[in-house]
Amino acid sequence: MRPVILVLFLAFILLAFSVGHILRGVTEGESRERKVWARAGSSAVLPCRMSPKKWWKQLPDKTTVLWKRHGGSTHQEPFMVLEVGYSGLRKVGLPMRPRVSVQDSALRNGDFSLQIDPVRNEDAGLYEAQVVYNMEVQSCQVELGVITVTLSPPSPVIENEPLLLSCNSSHRASLVETCWFHDGQLVPTSTTFCSLHGAISVLRPAMSDAGSWHCQLRYSDNEIISATYNLQILGFDGPANPVVYAAAGSAADLQCTLSYLPSALGISMVRAHWSRLAGGHLQDRGISQNMSSRSFPLHFPAVGPGDAGQYRCAISVGSKTMSRDVTLAVVTVTPSIQGPVSEGSRLILICNLTHPRGHEHFQWKHLGSPPTSSKLDVATSRNLERHRSQMGRTLEIPQVSQKDMGTWECSVYGPEGRLGAAEYELQITGAQVSSPPNIFSGQVTFGLTLTLFLLLTVCVLALALQNRAQSPIFPALERMVAVTVPRKKEMEENQKEKIQQTEC
Repeated sequence: MRPVILVLFLAFILLAFSVGHILRGVTEGESRERKVWARAGSSAVLPCRMSPKKWWKQLPDKTTVLWKRHGGSTHQEPFMVLEVGYSGLRKVGLPMRPRVSVQDSALRNGDFSLQIDPVRNEDAGLYEAQVVYNMEVQSCQVELGVITVTLSPPSPVIENEPLLLSCNSSHRASLVETCWFHDGQLVPTSTTFCSLHGAISVLRPAMSDAGSWHCQLRYSDNEIISATYNLQILGFDGPANPVVYAAAGSAADLQCTLSYLPSALGISMVRAHWSRLAGGHLQDRGISQNMSSRSFPLHFPAVGPGDAGQYRCAISVGSKTMSRDVTLAVVTVTPSIQGPVSEGSRLILICNLTHPRGHEHFQWKHLGSPPTSSKLDVATSRNLERHRSQMGRTLEIPQVSQKDMGTWECSVYGPEGRLGAAEYELQITGAQVSSPPNIFSGQVTFGLTLTLFLLLTVCVLALALQNRAQSPIFPALERMVAVTVPRKKEMEENQKEKIQQTEC
């Protein structure tokens, strides 16, 4: 009897020692049995880390690592997922090849974690890792739960087309509540966002709806599971109804820019079609396609009032088409006098804008005269550097003067700032390049008049003195001599006639 009792006692001691050794090996791991949640399509890490020992330095030469999965949708028995042998040889199970791996650098530190990238819905289940060194065996058990966020219709999502985000998981308990967050803010149910059982519907998605969407599932056993989905919406950059302001005669570009590069979303073909909305009919403006850019502008070398109006840019992505309307507004300046303006005339300048939206305001500014070469002109242009500005659509100049000559600019402003501008060149007929200041004009006239008067007085006095110096002392004798002189001449002429008659 005693030998039997002794044998049973020794067997009990040996069993207790073995159980203690196994338990001690189990407690050496940081977390041998745990649950990990991962979103389908992302990566997951199933942790398995042993406390380091001296013999870990010899890994993987003396160690074997085997990951197995228990059960599944098509397998009831455990099957091999990944095995790393003594020599580093790896074996991967066919169902998960080549999505599973372990890091060689981590093995030497006792880290045998399994990486799965990407995770699929069918990967959910219980995984076990067995680490064997000589005769010692240590194990880890990790349950992988998969949470799935699906998008309908699939990417790319087109702006203003309805979409549905669904969220579910592999958890076996019943679902109690679903909450959705967009960029960290709870999304309430409204006419735009409709919450369904585990899903949310966005009726008219806009570019502001793109970004991070986070679903949170709460189950009857108080298990809370969450996942994040990055929603990308293919639409247009910029405001919904853009208006381009351009001065008449200048170049203009109507922008049509996508929110993402087509190739980044896996789109292989994009067509851009421009048309003009005139009389309710579409007028073709051209077709282009470019996969290396997301911008498809419509260029005008020089716009005129006849080009103003609404244009439509239509982008075709596969079988889907999205469009955006762009308005071209032309700024012009209309003067009350065509051509050069006479100095002193009354001039009215009107700033015209096609397709106003109602919130624009106008500002006039005198930019000054064009640069000249003379010193006086330079001085005059410096005086005009102090620009004059006036608010309002209409600018009135009661009397045009030379200081008004030059460029006048009409700028159009809106809540977002300066929208566009048009210029008018004011030319004055008969305008002199330079003129003396008005302050000296009266003094110069008076000086010239006084000088002419003095010169005339001096001339009159000089003539009077000259006449007095040539007059004789006895004017009566001068008259007598004047009378006798002609009689002497008559006598001489008579004598000459007598002589001529004698000779004959």
